[in-house]
Amino acid sequence: MTPFPNTLWDATAAPLQPCPPLTEDASTRVCIVGAGFAGLSTALHLSEAGLDCLVLDAQRPGWGASGRNGGQVIPGLKHDPAFLAARFGETAGARLARFSGDAPSLLFDLVARHGIDCDLFTGGWIQPAHAPEGLETLRRRREQWRPFTEDIVEMDRAETARLIGSDHYVGAMLDRRGGSVQPLSLSRGLARAAMKLGARIFGDTRALSLTRRDGRWEVTTPAARITADSVVVATNGYSDDLLPGLRRSLVPVYSFQVATRPLSPNLAATILPEGHPASDTRRLLWYFRKDRQDRLVMGGRGFAKDALGAEDTRILQRSLKQLYPQIGELAFEYHWGGRVAMTADHLPHVHAPEPGLYAGVGFNGRGVAMATATGSILARLAAGEEPRAQPVPVTALTPIAFHAFHGLAVQALASYYRWRDQRERKTVRPD
Repeated sequence: MTPFPNTLWDATAAPLQPCPPLTEDASTRVCIVGAGFAGLSTALHLSEAGLDCLVLDAQRPGWGASGRNGGQVIPGLKHDPAFLAARFGETAGARLARFSGDAPSLLFDLVARHGIDCDLFTGGWIQPAHAPEGLETLRRRREQWRPFTEDIVEMDRAETARLIGSDHYVGAMLDRRGGSVQPLSLSRGLARAAMKLGARIFGDTRALSLTRRDGRWEVTTPAARITADSVVVATNGYSDDLLPGLRRSLVPVYSFQVATRPLSPNLAATILPEGHPASDTRRLLWYFRKDRQDRLVMGGRGFAKDALGAEDTRILQRSLKQLYPQIGELAFEYHWGGRVAMTADHLPHVHAPEPGLYAGVGFNGRGVAMATATGSILARLAAGEEPRAQPVPVTALTPIAFHAFHGLAVQALASYYRWRDQRERKTVRPD
């Protein structure tokens, strides 16, 4: 088993329930591969419905993106309701918009219902505008969401500066539906709740093959064989070739984060004073928040690797000084990286490639809420509900053409986005 990276979340998370390797053959109604937010939520929803399920993970619950992300619970998708209506039609587009907008409330309800200790904050999420162009984007977004919710409010520059603790931004949108969590604690809490209801979760157990045999699925591992009526693959940015084509339907983008030492009480009172998480409108966005001990946590686009050295943090050090010059020379207590699974259309993907076989992947940086909510869909599919009844369209599994070259394309696009962000930022004038 690969050691968990030295992250802030690992250092401060709730303890993990024992999840030993699977060492003997087993039979189950549903076998779930992947113990991140989507897989664990699937297991919990199945267990709440009284259906037997078994979860396999090559590492342990929350080891991948679900235990390394920024913990921001963000409503909606990368695309706004007008795009969804144009893509899927008015009815299906509105259903998807409503489901994604309500994803945080589904997560908050799970946390409350099962008493999950994950430093939950439900006071909203801020999206500040880095330039006037970003402010226009936020205004259009608010108008498109108006038929669905009154919980999105525009903030002027002064109110933005007060809630962010910096005059770096020209305005912002506050979405009261959002919030934040300690992501690894949430992962472990979902696992604990599912196990309490009867789910079996096995760590250090890689699924090696999937075979359809006599109307059931057979999943092989290094030491055992599982037979199941249905299989759910929820491996997201850490997908391999277990389900042919799945890995090549995703583009892994690396993100990295730093965490300061706890801020002094005086400094903490001026930075994000009401505890909101924030992700700005840059194309290569900055995202930041405080944790329970008033450490400042900041993230951004990373290097193409999981293991980061201290020298790799310099770019975020510069960004943090631009945003909060008052912090001075604060040392970083933790730094870490991980993969974000992006799709070509920037939409989450739910697939049903064969009878009884399902996959849910591609949450495009919004996986805390959306992956957890998608687990409820995967559970319903595995329990026998029709794909057409689901709020997220069930689509064909289609590998991305020339997938091997997408890493180079992502690097080139990142350079272009950085140039665009810098150019727009030059138009901002101080008050």
